[in-house]
Amino acid sequence: MSKITVKDGTEIFYKDWGTGQPLVFHHGWPLSADDWDNQMMFFLSKGYRVIAHDRRGHGRSSQTFDGNEMDTYAADVAALADHLGLKGAVHIGHSTGGGEVARYVARYGGGGRVAKAVLIGAVPPVMVKSDKNPGGLPLEVFDGFRAALVANRAQFYRDVPSGPFYGFNRPGAKVSEGVIGNWWRQGMIGGIKAQYDCIKAFSETDFTEDLKKIECPVFVMHGDDDQIVPIADSALLSSKLLKNGTLKVYPGLPHGMCTTHPDIINEDLLKFIRG
Repeated sequence: MSKITVKDGTEIFYKDWGTGQPLVFHHGWPLSADDWDNQMMFFLSKGYRVIAHDRRGHGRSSQTFDGNEMDTYAADVAALADHLGLKGAVHIGHSTGGGEVARYVARYGGGGRVAKAVLIGAVPPVMVKSDKNPGGLPLEVFDGFRAALVANRAQFYRDVPSGPFYGFNRPGAKVSEGVIGNWWRQGMIGGIKAQYDCIKAFSETDFTEDLKKIECPVFVMHGDDDQIVPIADSALLSSKLLKNGTLKVYPGLPHGMCTTHPDIINEDLLKFIRG
């Protein structure tokens, strides 16, 4: 397995396949690089170099006790990008990975390292409700996530994908037991402490200033039936903060639309990358 060791000794697992312009995929919580299987194979077939890593504490990376916050996540990505010598890369982030992309591109994206970025069902600008963010989700929602995680992680990691993540709780939804099982598998491989800490990272980190700093073109993709990251307090706000942002709303699509509707998402990604 390919891994790098970052400065605090944490091992970061990654996949690096193919040649051509590099596309770097950043996964959501509490998943792994495997969540991008469909996109990795699609873009590999189109002649791109595809790269995906397991965030610290997730997947096959070290089950870290600390450093489970956005500044360190972004620094880990910077270490990986330096190790691989990436230039002119497109960074594509889903959900929590979208926050990681925003922080990474804002802090480390200069010097020709980043050509474009994509935020899919992403958490920026900030998820939690506050006086500054009245449309956000109450802190109690995320406290509920933490309580469920500690009480019975295995059951919680069945409930999320079988319900709101993929919209399988909607009338007439085409439910895939394989998709649910794969979500559970990815989640259970990771470390509970890092995944617990990551809830705060994805819900309470404010990416407003990061979004304002980003100079490169950014494609913001979001389903309007996203039950995990509601569109009104995420994509609709992020797209206005970006200097060079393009928003596309997908009617009726869920949070996990890269998995449920890869044919639609992959083609739109390809158009943006080639455009």
